[in-house]
Amino acid sequence: MGSGQVRHRRSPSRPWRRVVLPVTAIAALALAAAACSSGNNSNSGGAATGAAVKGGTAVMAEPPSQTPSYIFPFMAPAVSTNQNLFDFTYLMYRPLYWFGYGSQPVVNTSLSLASTPTFSGRNVTIKLKHYVWSNGTPVTAQDIMFWINMMKAVPQDWFGSVPGGFPTNVSDVKAVSPTELTMTMNKAYSSTWFLYNNLSQITPMPAAWDRTASGPSNCDTTVSDCAAVYSYLAGQAKDLNTYATSPVWSIVDGPWKLSAFNADGHVTFVPNKSYSGPVKPKLSALEEVPFTTDSAEYDVMQSSNSGTKIDVGYIPSSDLPAKPAGAAVGTNPLASKGYTLAPLYAWGIGFYVMNFGSTTGNGPIIRQLYFRQAMAYLMDQDGVINGPLRGYGTVTVGPVGSTPVSKFLSPKGRQGDPYPFSIAKAKALLSSHGWKVVPGGSTSCTDPAKCGPGIAQGKTLSFNFPYASGLSWLTSEMTELQSNAAQAGIKLNIEPQPINQVTSVAAANCVSVKTPCNWDMADFEGFTFSPDYLPTGDVLYLTGATSNYGAYSDTQNDAMIEKTLTSSNLSYMYNWQDYLAAQLPFEWQPFPAYQITEVANNLKGVIPQSPTLSINPENWYFVK
Repeated sequence: MGSGQVRHRRSPSRPWRRVVLPVTAIAALALAAAACSSGNNSNSGGAATGAAVKGGTAVMAEPPSQTPSYIFPFMAPAVSTNQNLFDFTYLMYRPLYWFGYGSQPVVNTSLSLASTPTFSGRNVTIKLKHYVWSNGTPVTAQDIMFWINMMKAVPQDWFGSVPGGFPTNVSDVKAVSPTELTMTMNKAYSSTWFLYNNLSQITPMPAAWDRTASGPSNCDTTVSDCAAVYSYLAGQAKDLNTYATSPVWSIVDGPWKLSAFNADGHVTFVPNKSYSGPVKPKLSALEEVPFTTDSAEYDVMQSSNSGTKIDVGYIPSSDLPAKPAGAAVGTNPLASKGYTLAPLYAWGIGFYVMNFGSTTGNGPIIRQLYFRQAMAYLMDQDGVINGPLRGYGTVTVGPVGSTPVSKFLSPKGRQGDPYPFSIAKAKALLSSHGWKVVPGGSTSCTDPAKCGPGIAQGKTLSFNFPYASGLSWLTSEMTELQSNAAQAGIKLNIEPQPINQVTSVAAANCVSVKTPCNWDMADFEGFTFSPDYLPTGDVLYLTGATSNYGAYSDTQNDAMIEKTLTSSNLSYMYNWQDYLAAQLPFEWQPFPAYQITEVANNLKGVIPQSPTLSINPENWYFVK
């Protein structure tokens, strides 16, 4: 973003995305992944343990109000949701490098289209394995060039774009043979960072896509041709009704292809019989079905007479028994219905966005650190986790995820919430900065010199605040935050909206998208780290980054991020995250379990679930 969604989910429930790595050394994990078999999931839960059954249709519930809405894998920020990326396009169009091995967010060499890249000084070499497109043509180094040239031509239309980042940080990129590509980095970078946060973004595209409405083009060799090609393909992607029949989107290299697609969210995949990868689909079909709310989906799972079966679904937080402290899971309400409970935690962080460039008149207020700190004190993270989330969530302590605890999380970050809930502290901050606090009323600025530049006397604290609908826990959190803020005289005009609408608002970040920035705050849950799998901050917080949703800009932050890209010394990572955690470029909020998954006991291969949020339904199979 890819949370989401973001990139992308998302957590989403889940829009946007990216990832923190585990405590175990990256190299050791990568070697372990390479040494193991290609199947990266094994479902050990559930009572059904009979013989495998070939075929069958598995039904997976889509997250509430989050349906696939964009098929072109070169995604702009406004469409880069986790649903579009991981549960949709990745099934058909494989990224160059696959991330996620079992429960670890590491590169999976066995499922990647290319072997692990080799580095020699600033030179990088990529060698492709044998994969073919469903039209019979091989996946080649020229297909990688197609993607890279498009990134050069329309960086604003790629959700993972970062000023000075890939591919502008490489030169002499060329396909030296059909199976080999070389490039030269513009300076010495960490090879892990370059693989996990640069090469991870690439999804090869077939030569048949290199065209415009007028006919074939040459984006794979000529950057100046790419804008027109992108315009054509993005235009084709807007016609959702043709997804399953389009001659463009029918060319796939992944294990699945579309057999049916409805704009309401009903999607059916069938095996791609030309798939060249190591794990061929065992199911006859995979159906993804939509729900407007999590409670509607849960009603179906509880009912044996609904006429709709769900093999992979989820439980709303509001319907979960509280999880005992220290336990991995609590009581499973659907155990008697033949399901196994399996919480999925993503690599990511929770936050809501504040718009530093807001044109509603509130931009100057949001740019004041004391105000952001006051809002942070009004968020009761522990209360939300132990209340509406029923214990299935983690505290966000800054820009690096706190669960699982990784070597990338600073010692200070491990101490917990930097702004623990305190309405009294929020009031004190406002009072000491020139505001007359009126609990239950309207707090106003009485001393502009203390309130801050651009804030006039008499200005009140009132903000528009859309948030993602369909999630009961988030609705509870927003209602509670609104109530807490009111006690400090702050009016939050919260409004539930479909998540695609909320992310579209936040994508108008006043930097990469030239639209009116007439919004103040927005909540789409948070961000998962992919396809940038190291939490270095360049995607979310660097000045001008496409996914810097609130247009946050700080020269000290930019300089500190730069050090995390070029050095493996963890002290740079620690110093940066401790600084940014206190600066509040976003407002930290609890990061829920991405999904409290329920898996039918007779469906195997789903568990363990990947923290990168990628799914591998080619591993799924039914048993008698």
